[in-house]
Amino acid sequence: MKPKVLVIVSSGRAEKEKAMTGLMYAVNATKHGWADVKLILFGPVEELVAEGDPDILTMLEMFAREKGEAPLACKRIAEMKGYEDRMGQSVRLEYVGKIVSELIADGYTPLVF
Repeated sequence: MKPKVLVIVSSGRAEKEKAMTGLMYAVNATKHGWADVKLILFGPVEELVAEGDPDILTMLEMFAREKGEAPLACKRIAEMKGYEDRMGQSVRLEYVGKIVSELIADGYTPLVF
């Protein structure tokens, strides 16, 4: 049985390499079947998505292609920061607090980048 991993990417511009590391793990773990991966963007990284950062968007597209669905991003953060309408097709906006708690209760191990 594969491990269940919840990858939460929060790091923004100042720690973009950390965000990229988390995204790379999510893509590769999904692609190679290492784990059942859920990917949630939660916090400053969302600004990079809204700004159209090409590195971040490429990784999100790769994840969506491997997983068959776009990752989640926090709708409340996007609303508070005023870039909800600029998040594009790379993510699905949802209120993620409850979702994170439910995934942990379901046995997903959180990895936070």
